Amino acid sequence: MIQLHQLENTSRPKKKVQRIGRGVGSGRGKTAGRGHKGDGSRSGYRRRYEYEGGQVPLFKKLPSRGFTRGRYYQTIIASINLGDIDKLYNNGEVVNFSTLLEKGFVTKSRFGGIKVLSGGELSKKVTIEAHSFSKEAKRKLEASSISHKVVVS
Repeated sequence: MIQLHQLENTSRPKKKVQRIGRGVGSGRGKTAGRGHKGDGSRSGYRRRYEYEGGQVPLFKKLPSRGFTRGRYYQTIIASINLGDIDKLYNNGEVVNFSTLLEKGFVTKSRFGGIKVLSGGELSKKVTIEAHSFSKEAKRKLEASSISHKVVVS
């Protein structure tokens, strides 16, 4: 049985590693390809990603515009279609944030309100408590006489 340490690379020839700093005759002696003096010749030196050799970096030349923290202030509204309510709930149940949370439809991190949309058909008699309704969803609910109310939190 072959083991991991017995595997060999058969796809391409092994590349000879150039050893640096091993005398003048090696071709990479003395400064070992680092040039003379300066930060780059020192051990442990790592250039910053955006560093451009001392000239003013690109990000400082570009204009800063707009409101960058807009997403921080957004309220994310969880939307649910009437067809999804029909699949998730039985007759007589109440559709609100806590029951949607129990059924795994919404998460607390996404809570900025619930909006009911008109996708699909709702045949079950349920009570819907949401923060907003689309016009078409309201029309469908009133046509099928399903109780619904707007909740303000």
